[in-house]
Amino acid sequence: MSRPSRSFRVLARTDVGLVRDGNEDSALTSSRLIAVADGMGGHAGGEVASKIAITALKSLGEILNDGDIDSESREDLLMNISYSIDDKIASEVKSDPKLSGMGTTLTALHLGEKTVELLHVGDSRAYQWKKDHLVQLSVDHTVMQELIDQGRLTAEEALSHPQRSLLTQALMGDSGIDPVLVVFPAEIGDQFLLCSDGLNGVLSDFEITTVITKYQDKKEDLLDALIDATKEKGAPDNITLVWAEIIDELPSDEIHLIGAAQ
Repeated sequence: MSRPSRSFRVLARTDVGLVRDGNEDSALTSSRLIAVADGMGGHAGGEVASKIAITALKSLGEILNDGDIDSESREDLLMNISYSIDDKIASEVKSDPKLSGMGTTLTALHLGEKTVELLHVGDSRAYQWKKDHLVQLSVDHTVMQELIDQGRLTAEEALSHPQRSLLTQALMGDSGIDPVLVVFPAEIGDQFLLCSDGLNGVLSDFEITTVITKYQDKKEDLLDALIDATKEKGAPDNITLVWAEIIDELPSDEIHLIGAAQ
């Protein structure tokens, strides 16, 4: 198979927010693979868990970019990395019981030749920005999302609900995961936003859309503007953002780690 001819042009930022003492978020950026992991729980365990997830994904990224791997094998590798991360977290907790209760979300996008593959566990989000519209690709693994799906709660009501961050799925080393892998069509010019819930737990999709629209011609300032808008509303959690645009350019081999994984 030939070497992939498309790549992501990527911007990324992470910020501790206005309340937390440390940053438990981690992220990965590269020309074909991007990801956000939001750690939680344990004695400094959130940092450890998100780092485990992103470090494992980094190792996989080097394999995924091999042009000789077909799409079915690539999807299998992406899905299975979730279970590998869960096992690594379980091993870490066994070695250090103080880390018991730690876990992490994981939301990742891998760029294929005509598609993007979304791997998702938890409530970090993947959005697509196309034709001036923000579309949520991922579905939150939260109690609130289940109530929204059942028609018992609106998305607006969920934003201020005291249990809005209660997860139904996370990578916690307990084997209780059902990761989602969805493949979406994608073309040159499509843009994507990955974020920890430090952003979308504070700003509505309408507010995020308003900022993106304002900074369409100043993309280098977009992520800082989203963080500033979150801080204006209190920023109670860490905020991690990855923005990627598909461009017609050969991918590079560089992979960068951000936040706790750094």
